[in-house]
Amino acid sequence: MPPVPLRVTLDRRSNVPMYRQLADQLSQAISSGRLQPGDAVENELSLAARLGLSRPTVRRAIAELANQGLVVRRRGVGTKVARQVVQSGDTVTSLHDDLTAVGRGITTRILALDKGVVYPTAATALGLEPQTPLVFVQRLRLADGDPLAILTNWLPPAYADVTRAELLSAGLYALLRSRGDEPVHGRQIIRARPPTGEQRRLLKMTRADAVLQLTRWTSDEQGRPVEYGEHCYRGDQYAFEVEVRPQSLLER
Repeated sequence: MPPVPLRVTLDRRSNVPMYRQLADQLSQAISSGRLQPGDAVENELSLAARLGLSRPTVRRAIAELANQGLVVRRRGVGTKVARQVVQSGDTVTSLHDDLTAVGRGITTRILALDKGVVYPTAATALGLEPQTPLVFVQRLRLADGDPLAILTNWLPPAYADVTRAELLSAGLYALLRSRGDEPVHGRQIIRARPPTGEQRRLLKMTRADAVLQLTRWTSDEQGRPVEYGEHCYRGDQYAFEVEVRPQSLLER
């Protein structure tokens, strides 16, 4: 179903650039709910012809929205309003939990399941000897059919009996909880970086896009390490919300 053209009013006598006026009005349509998550945005050629603008001007306006994470551009599909998932930075939740909380359809593809991988960084984070063989799990997580993240985890050897069926049917944290290992405490580092070629292929991104790389350690209530992960999220579809408090409150 083609997108319904939005009413856009441009003031050609204003000092505000045309691309900015267009971007602001499209952003307002998204924030007001006139454009809903998943809705298609009128394509560049149509907008340019209808509004009497050059295509580079329209492209710059759409790029502004993409940079803000408001829309997602995919070759062959067009531009759609982003279905962004927001995770609170002060809670330990899995991506499966986050997607379930906002009613997204979840699909998982198992990219790798290896029961004897040696990775000293992960082993040390898990409180094990550096050369300890670990359970390596890598999954592609899709939301409503769109690729969202590549999830890479290392687990202690006690999880050598984990099956593909278990990983496909539920989130990793649910699997850990079912075996008595509740991830309660966590530490994570988040950084933005360009995706690798393989990540671009799996997440359907371009060279101009950025991914959020999340490195996470989790432990149970007793402080015992549970899992170590190095995950890669599409930066235009995932955000982290962190509560910031004055130093005076933290010292109380």
